Amino acid sequence: MRERIAILLVLNFILVVMPFNVQGVDDAPAWRSNGLDPNLWTDGPVPEDTPMNTSYQGNAVLVINVTYHTGLLSDEVTGNITIELFEQWAPITTSNIIQHIESGLYDGVFFHRVVNDFVIQSGDPECKVIGTYPLTSPQCGGGGTGETIPLEHDTNLSHVDGAMGMARGAEEDSADSQWYITDTQQHGLDPENRDDGGYAVFGIVRNGMTHVRDIASTPTVTNPGSDQGIQNPGPDLLGRPIQEVRIDSVRMLGVADPDGTVRFGVMIDAGDDFPTGKVLSATILVMLILTVLLITRIDPPTMLDEDTLVTFDAMLVDEEKPPE
Repeated sequence: MRERIAILLVLNFILVVMPFNVQGVDDAPAWRSNGLDPNLWTDGPVPEDTPMNTSYQGNAVLVINVTYHTGLLSDEVTGNITIELFEQWAPITTSNIIQHIESGLYDGVFFHRVVNDFVIQSGDPECKVIGTYPLTSPQCGGGGTGETIPLEHDTNLSHVDGAMGMARGAEEDSADSQWYITDTQQHGLDPENRDDGGYAVFGIVRNGMTHVRDIASTPTVTNPGSDQGIQNPGPDLLGRPIQEVRIDSVRMLGVADPDGTVRFGVMIDAGDDFPTGKVLSATILVMLILTVLLITRIDPPTMLDEDTLVTFDAMLVDEEKPPE
């Protein structure tokens, strides 16, 4: 019995003092625990020689559920656009977009500007249908939350095909809630190629680029044909789709997990010759099993034979009946 108590105390001590890297887990949203395998993403943009090609461990991943028509007489299409956010290079911008997504700001908003071989733009909470499309708020295309963020650049981020960036006004630090996705590379929007500070990239499409292409070529007010032949980088109204391109919902899907850390619970310190990180899930599981086995273990009964002398520490005596 004393042996079991001692082992239990040791196991309890190990669980308390081992330096598991789980600080802040209780404060993290549930989607942070959903690891996504990048190998399952097959419908991506045309790759360039850029760090944006690589999917990075733990980066937030969002999914945009869209409904649209590819032509004036075409059937309705629904699909998902999966986007990885580069939190390590654009922490302010990605935090801003995540907060808007978790508040449901983008649900039910439509793409108010699409330009084939350029961008598809949305994110304005004023761009919701009032009655029947295209009836909407007069502020559609110029709206937002009223809270702006600074222009955030990083040398690793550029306007490659499928890049997600922040729309803004004339002032560099005027980005609010509106964003766009590039249809083909648009390096003319990069800060080094402009005199106005350029635009901030913070993510890239990992899956669903086919939907981006189809949305970019949907008929618009100025280009009613399904195959737009004229680019229109002008006012928002001129690039508005004739039929609604609706965002049904935007939600945080999980985190990029190329290492399998989140999916399998393995935490390995990079650069070591052997795994020195803690296998948290497996370690706790083993400890729990050992604890249960120790608690439920039944000591084998003591066998008495004819030669065993049994003594008692005390006897209960009935005072009314004398002992025999």
